[in-house]
Formats: sequence, C-alpha cells, structure tokens
Amino acid sequence: MIAPTEAARRAVVAGAATGTGAFTPAPYRVVERRVEADGVVSIALVPVAGEPVPWRPGQFNMLTAFGVGEVAISMSGVPGDGRLWHTVRDVGAVSHALCGTGVGDVVGVRGAFGTAWGVEELDGVDVVVVAGGIGLAPLRGAISLLAQRPSGRGGLSVALGARSPDQVIFAEDLERWRERGAEVELTVDAAAPGWTGSVGLVTAVLPRLSFDAGRAVALVCGPEVMMRIVARALVDRGVAADAIRVSLERNMQCGVGLCGHCQLGPLLICRDGPVRSYGEIEHLFGERER
Repeated sequence: MIAPTEAARRAVVAGAATGTGAFTPAPYRVVERRVEADGVVSIALVPVAGEPVPWRPGQFNMLTAFGVGEVAISMSGVPGDGRLWHTVRDVGAVSHALCGTGVGDVVGVRGAFGTAWGVEELDGVDVVVVAGGIGLAPLRGAISLLAQRPSGRGGLSVALGARSPDQVIFAEDLERWRERGAEVELTVDAAAPGWTGSVGLVTAVLPRLSFDAGRAVALVCGPEVMMRIVARALVDRGVAADAIRVSLERNMQCGVGLCGHCQLGPLLICRDGPVRSYGEIEHLFGERER
C-alpha cells in the first residue's frame, strides 16, 4: 500500500478540526437537468454559497446523494461557465439517486480531484480523441476547448463508439464540433431502423481520421478493454505511447489517496490519475480491478 501524501494528511487533520476540508461535501443546488440517453442524465450544479470549485477537463468530483452515499463522477462541462456539469449513468444506488434529482434539489460536492487532460499543452499539435459511450463525458470539456483553437493551430479528430444510436450522448455537441472544423466519426455496436452510419468497433473508424500520427496527442476514455485496444491501434498507426493519454477510473472512494481502494500497481488513481500516459501504465492495464 502506498503511504498517503503529507498534503492529504494535512487536509484530513484540518477538516477534522474545522468541520470543512477534503472529506466534507459542500452543498450544491441542481439548476438544470438533461436526459442524454436512456439511463444517462446530466446535471448542472451551482454552490448554495460561494463560488464553484475551479477545475480542469479530466478531473472529477465526489458527488453525494444525501442519505444514500457518494460516488466519483468526472466533470462534463466547460470550465468558466459558472456551473459544474456532471453526466451520470444510472448503474447503482448512488448514481440512481443522482439521476433522479430535479432542479432545486441539493447534492454534496467534494473536489476537484485528480489529474487533467492537459489541454493547455496541446496548442500546435494534432489531437485525436477516442471515446466509448459515456466515456465522452470526461472528454467533452477538452474537446470543446480544443475546437475553439484558431485555424492552423492543430487538427482535431474525434472518434466515438456507442452501443446503439439511442445511446449516443451530446449529439448537439458533435454537430457543433463539426461546424468548427473537427473531424467527427461515429460508430455503433448495433444498428437500429433508420441508422445509416457505421456499425462496428470504434477502432474501425480510426483509419478514416486524417491526423498526423508523428505529431499527434491522443485522449482516450471508455471501458478499459476498449482503451487497451484503441491505444495499441494508435501505436500501430505511429502515435507515440507516451503521447496517448487515458483515463483510469477504478473504484475511487476517498478522492485524496488515503483509502487505497483505487490502487493500481504503484498508483492511487484518485491521486495519481485518472489521466495518465499509456506509455506509463501499459504494463498495468491487465491488472484485474479489485
């Protein structure tokens, strides 16, 4: 087990002494709710008092459904709009409660925690984004910022895979990114009546993307098996392993590297991740989640 950082220890001591800190959720009110797909809901939050926490795309918050529990959810908005957007899939008791909130309800927020995609470092390079299903949510803010880069400051290619057409989230954003010059390729595992797009794994659409592999940075988020396959395909294409950034979201429960539930080899994902270079963690990808 990795020893907790001194900073984490100090945060816990301070929180115990003052009733605030790393383990005390701040109350936030739901001010907007959107149904993105069956079982997938986005909620916009503002603090009951004070200012929203500062954050960067790729980071996450611990959200509390009071009386039910707490869960780690990545931010899915764009920094600076005054609201914290989180996109939640209804898969358990806490996420079910969060998906069931309405405008005016209050939830708890701890954060922001973890590492970010590093969008500010990507000026002048081609960026290829690959997402699987709700894995697009942690990437939405990064893509939106990258799509605002001036012409000539690097290309933007987005490949999205979904289980079915009705599970595609952020459809309006996909069109908005296309309008700003991004390549956007979409594929589904299973078609539906009226679907005229691609069917198959997201790796099948990668050859259609026109990024320069020799100077590209890739941002990848989705199920771990999907990220492994995509990362290998990108390496085969010529993208450097260290230039591929993946988001590992394993069983994060405390957010500050104390409980150890999210340990992966020498890493504590909540503290040392979730965003890491594929070149750094390739040998750990096969470790079973416990």
